[in-house]
Amino acid sequence: MNGAPERLGYAAGVGFIVLGGLVAAVAGPLHFDRGSWLAAYLVLVCGVAQCAISSQSRILGAAPLPPAQRWALFGCWNTGNALVIVGALVSIPLITDAGGLLLVAGLALAGAGTRHSQRLMMALLLRAFYLVLVVSVPVGLVLSHLRAAHT
Repeated sequence: MNGAPERLGYAAGVGFIVLGGLVAAVAGPLHFDRGSWLAAYLVLVCGVAQCAISSQSRILGAAPLPPAQRWALFGCWNTGNALVIVGALVSIPLITDAGGLLLVAGLALAGAGTRHSQRLMMALLLRAFYLVLVVSVPVGLVLSHLRAAHT
């Protein structure tokens, strides 16, 4: 890890993976209707993606983004995820939309950090992963609006 944002981001990512597992374990017994969605979101988007983002300069052998951009990325990713989760759970799509915009901004910063990679194949894989996440944001936002309309 390069610095504080990366270490904090990686630790948060691991924590979200564990939290997602705990949510999955209690969702059924507690009859939490959105528990499976929340568990998957916590593990995959909050956790795995954040671990990848936080490790990217080490994985790519690239210089890290400037400190301000690294903290901005950490802030966009975590605030965006918090807004997506809150907006989805309380069925207020505008909150979810704001979170989605922050996630796209974070992914743009993460993508910019892949430019000077020493490992081209890993950079291409990370860019493909980020592209899948970028495409999933509007899909998730549409689903959030549809779910809220039926509540």
